[in-house]
Amino acid sequence: MCGFAGFVGDGSDGRAAQALLSAMGSAIAHRGPDGHGQLVSPGAGLSHVRLSIVGLADGQQPMTEASGRFSIVFNGEIFNYVELRHDLEARGTVFRTGSDTEVLLQLYARFGDECLSRLNGDFAFAIWDARERRMLLARDRMGVRPLFYASHANTLYFASEAKALLEVPGIAAELDPYALDQIFTLWAPIAPRTAFKGISELEPGRMIIAENGSVTLRSYWSLDYPADGEHPRRDPAVLEEELRALLSDATRLRMRADVPVGAYLSGGLDSSMITAMAAPLALDRLNTFSVTFDDAEHDESGFQLAVAQALHTRHRSVACGPGDIAKDFPDVIRAAERPVLRTAPAPLYSLARLVRRSGMKVVLTGEGADEIFAGYDIFREARVRRFCARQPGSKIRPHLFRKLYPYLPGLRQQSPEYLAAFFGTTNDALDDPLFSHRPRFRTTAATKIFYSDALRAELGGYDAAEDLASRLPADFRRWHPLNQAQYLEARFLLPGYILSSQGDRMAMAHGVEGRFPFLDHRLVEFASRLPPEVKLKGLEEKHILRRVARSLLPGTIVNRPKQPYRAPDSRSFVGAAEPSYVADVMGSTAVTETGLFNPTAVSRLVGKCRANPVAGFRDNAAFVGILSTQLWMRSFRATKGGG
Repeated sequence: MCGFAGFVGDGSDGRAAQALLSAMGSAIAHRGPDGHGQLVSPGAGLSHVRLSIVGLADGQQPMTEASGRFSIVFNGEIFNYVELRHDLEARGTVFRTGSDTEVLLQLYARFGDECLSRLNGDFAFAIWDARERRMLLARDRMGVRPLFYASHANTLYFASEAKALLEVPGIAAELDPYALDQIFTLWAPIAPRTAFKGISELEPGRMIIAENGSVTLRSYWSLDYPADGEHPRRDPAVLEEELRALLSDATRLRMRADVPVGAYLSGGLDSSMITAMAAPLALDRLNTFSVTFDDAEHDESGFQLAVAQALHTRHRSVACGPGDIAKDFPDVIRAAERPVLRTAPAPLYSLARLVRRSGMKVVLTGEGADEIFAGYDIFREARVRRFCARQPGSKIRPHLFRKLYPYLPGLRQQSPEYLAAFFGTTNDALDDPLFSHRPRFRTTAATKIFYSDALRAELGGYDAAEDLASRLPADFRRWHPLNQAQYLEARFLLPGYILSSQGDRMAMAHGVEGRFPFLDHRLVEFASRLPPEVKLKGLEEKHILRRVARSLLPGTIVNRPKQPYRAPDSRSFVGAAEPSYVADVMGSTAVTETGLFNPTAVSRLVGKCRANPVAGFRDNAAFVGILSTQLWMRSFRATKGGG
């Protein structure tokens, strides 16, 4: 794990290039506190900051192979590097180091761009061909590791975080209003768009080839599903055994490191399964780490301790209260590099700090299981909505919604008529490609009531949800409705929010690498071929995963209802411990200066949340969204960009 930056094109030569690469590297030094390096070549430059995990003594970057033709900077891990190295050695390749970086470099030297299909890993990298003056940039299949780029003055600049690109003269922090509208509808920008106007994000499973003054984007992998009704049918027992073997091997590969590997333990099914598979592979007792909360609505500490005790891990936790979230939030937004609608990244920022202070820098996590095995409530909700839509006048069917959200007592108390209206059981066309997510998008978009007239006029008739729909693959309508909903989560929200704002950026702010066994591409491809009822059986989410878990975990964990990870939102910033920056950045003067929100409406919202800390979804999301946007503008000294 590391961070890198660089350029290809006219750029600068000599000292100017070295100074720029040094500044870009310094901007992301938190990603690589163990070392730094740079390389300047005619037409290109590479900068690298290193978090040493594999090849501690000889994995320095940029790395150039013996002929001097190919050089690489690399962020992430190639988990199957041992097997790839053996194959290359059998073909005559001689290695000078024990690092996975050299394996990747030599693999490219032999196979070129086709090397990507052979990689099992989480990665972003740049490889420079000095002879052909050709730069290859690539990002892993599921979008675990970030890669940003921007063009300026006939030069393509790239980096692991946007902060590094802001060091380039001529590239300024300017808010993209369409990206903001996407966040206030979809929770994240639609890549390649980012919060920074003019700075793009390379999409998962894609590469950039820069040569001869041209820049070409190309896909090398995409998430796909069989057509509805064409899923292979196999013996459930055989599928369960194959799933267990794949997950076990994915975990085994991700335990490879020259430093100890720990695990995040939320107390839910996914992280507990990974912990159960990792514990026997640890050289010593596995170190596990958790977040606890001071209120029962969010706290899962009882389940965390039950798993830790059952698996005999060395467990540590960090208590996170509203005051802690507020204290870290400005730094969280700086790290996330975008506004957010929830405070959920803040406790994970604190958790990564605990990992680092405990002397560790690698953890396994359970992210990805909900997306690929249909674990989210939104999948069950869509199934109930479709069921209700077939008899829109029924007063019995809407009662099913109460079974979906046992952790939301307010919703459980509502009438069937309210539930039917809230979940849109009669308004959404069953053939709408966004059917599964329409209620979420509508509810989130209600936060736009706080937009300023100027921002609303600038956006005109722009519709973020329809923009998303226009980007869906040609085969999307041929898929089963569950697979359609899974694609929306796995292709957009997972890399756009979960793996970035809550994942890579929070962990790497403290120099901690997260590894995701459920996102091993072999497991993702296996899950995509499963019949929908194997994943969502009736209203039981992750059915096949639960069956595999029975031999690994206590029944209290296997059978517990899904409890999504959440954290206190607006009430984290109001009350006796309210931080001074809330009144500062959400005051009328500051809100008027940015020009994004209506200062009168924002003032009423702040007063409402102060008077009633238990706010509804819209007010919570709006409060956090506006606060984070204002903090983002201040942190990056950003200006409001035009459309």
